[in-house]
Amino acid sequence: MEIRHLRYFSAVAEHLHFGRAAQELHISQPPLSQQIREMEEELGVQLFFRTKRRVELTDAGRVFLREARLILDQVSHAVQTAQRSSRGETGRLVVGFVMSATCSVLPEILRVFRERYPGVTLVLEEATTGGGLAALREKRMHLCFLRLPIRDEKLAIETILKESLIVALPEGHRLSSRHKVPMAQLADEPFVLFPRSHGPGFYDQIVAFCHQAGFSPRVVQEASQMQTILSLVAAGIGVALIPESVQNLRTDRIVYRPLQERTQVTGLAIAWLRASTSPLTDHFVAVAREAGMKNVSRPRNRARR
Repeated sequence: MEIRHLRYFSAVAEHLHFGRAAQELHISQPPLSQQIREMEEELGVQLFFRTKRRVELTDAGRVFLREARLILDQVSHAVQTAQRSSRGETGRLVVGFVMSATCSVLPEILRVFRERYPGVTLVLEEATTGGGLAALREKRMHLCFLRLPIRDEKLAIETILKESLIVALPEGHRLSSRHKVPMAQLADEPFVLFPRSHGPGFYDQIVAFCHQAGFSPRVVQEASQMQTILSLVAAGIGVALIPESVQNLRTDRIVYRPLQERTQVTGLAIAWLRASTSPLTDHFVAVAREAGMKNVSRPRNRARR
């Protein structure tokens, strides 16, 4: 017995008329009658009482109709679910992010995506850039927001945000009265920085900016999380170069100042495996791209206390 047989039976049971049921099913009446007879033979029960004037369900037919409708509803639901999945409207998406992404575009991206695709389950995982790259390669994440620069031929990488680096200073620091801080003025300062293994591209970028200013940063403390770095700066352990958006984290006893050099720019990107594209991934990247385009036209925040 096939699904179409259940549809034939359901149509006849609905109309209690073979002619009208055949019209609804877009088949002729004789084949429909033959299909119903074959079903009854296969089941070993009579489903309909038939006379020249009327068609009625038997008791067995009423029971069978109830079960047939349940099966047809389940089949319809399965078809709709599969179609929605193929369109990227349902499913599970694991999205990683570096903490600094939460200070800029990530909250808006998540809000818009949830509004457009409420049937998708989002699993969010905080990561470092190094950890996120490993998770993508091992297929433990579908996408990840990472700090640029990143070089990996297996990954598709799209820049979502470009922003300046600023300096975080302890409150009362000698440079806190400056409107803009020249990089060279940081030459003798102790630095708080994250381990290179957590984001070698961004780490090397910061070190390169220092070298351009004529010095190597004297790193006195490393911390893997941006919030921890800021706490150490607030405690007077050292200074830190951070993405501009990180100043949105409210931390007492810290002063944020822009750098005099305008070339010190960092980027936030979304990355995913080239070989693992799907409608879900495409939808999320499209939403992230929109957020990035809006950010381009939005005035940048000024460094503040």
